Amino acid sequence: MTEVAVGILRKKDRILICQRKKGGRYEHKWEFPGGKLEEGETYEQCLRRELMEELEIKIHAVERTEMQSAYYTDGGVFNVAYCFVSGFDGEPHNKVFEQIRWANLSELKNMDLLDGNKIFVNSFLSG
Repeated sequence: MTEVAVGILRKKDRILICQRKKGGRYEHKWEFPGGKLEEGETYEQCLRRELMEELEIKIHAVERTEMQSAYYTDGGVFNVAYCFVSGFDGEPHNKVFEQIRWANLSELKNMDLLDGNKIFVNSFLSG
């Protein structure tokens, strides 16, 4: 099982969403920023590292975490920590994605999301 931490970053009624690059795995699918845990990391440590690498932002704290597993036929089981970020310093600067954008919940529901992220949007963000 692969352990992953992703950030739910909010700005007013919008949430940051990122599009995977063309030519990569699941190209052009939208996802929340984050990545795989390295050995010995906690979910929050991983999230801090990944958001600095991918977006050049420093988070204040994680207010809560929702866990969810997703299965991909070509990659197995991913145990994902959806970390609700309470604030961050800096403006997200795209370092690794095709594009990034702030989207409201109705926009998120209509985007071409990774399958695991679709389940999260429909359950945790809608409720």
